[in-house]
Amino acid sequence: MRDHSDQGLPVLNLRVRKAVESDQQAISDVVIAAFGRVQGQEIRDLITHLVADPSAQPLLSLVATTDDHVVGHILFTNARIKNPQRMVPSALLAPLSVHPEYQNQGIGGRLIKEGLEYLRAAGFELVFVLGHPGYYPKYGFSPAGAKGFEATYPIPPENSCAWMVQELQPGVIGHVSGKVICADALNDPKHWQE
Repeated sequence: MRDHSDQGLPVLNLRVRKAVESDQQAISDVVIAAFGRVQGQEIRDLITHLVADPSAQPLLSLVATTDDHVVGHILFTNARIKNPQRMVPSALLAPLSVHPEYQNQGIGGRLIKEGLEYLRAAGFELVFVLGHPGYYPKYGFSPAGAKGFEATYPIPPENSCAWMVQELQPGVIGHVSGKVICADALNDPKHWQE
């Protein structure tokens, strides 16, 4: 995922809400603008597949809007720990997109924070992300491998710090470990190359 620094002036009238069906084209436009035509289309297609994938449920899709115009999007999908010591409601954050004209204004951070609050309130205990190690730690993520969580596909050692986790309920990390199983639509090595 791209590193979106959250410096700069806040966007006026910024609102974060759950995405609805009618946001689909606006989300697509934001993703393509944020990641470029080729990678953006791949990510847009991945989002479409995840939304339709029963194994991704429950999922949380949020948009950031300013004056009712979608300028950012974040998606969290269901994840589970293989052979856990106990059931651990978990999610995977991917992707996070902010339109280039609105980057560096705190929108990515706001989407992350509000998404984590929704998940915490819904009883989720862990959230995983494969992302930029200079960005996500600002929002409470830390290396997952060091805490005993293996990614769905192996992460090269030089990128191991990009595989991160955040505990949403106290006392989970240190008592649970194992391989993270993602939604079927993400179960492809190409999605695990940071």
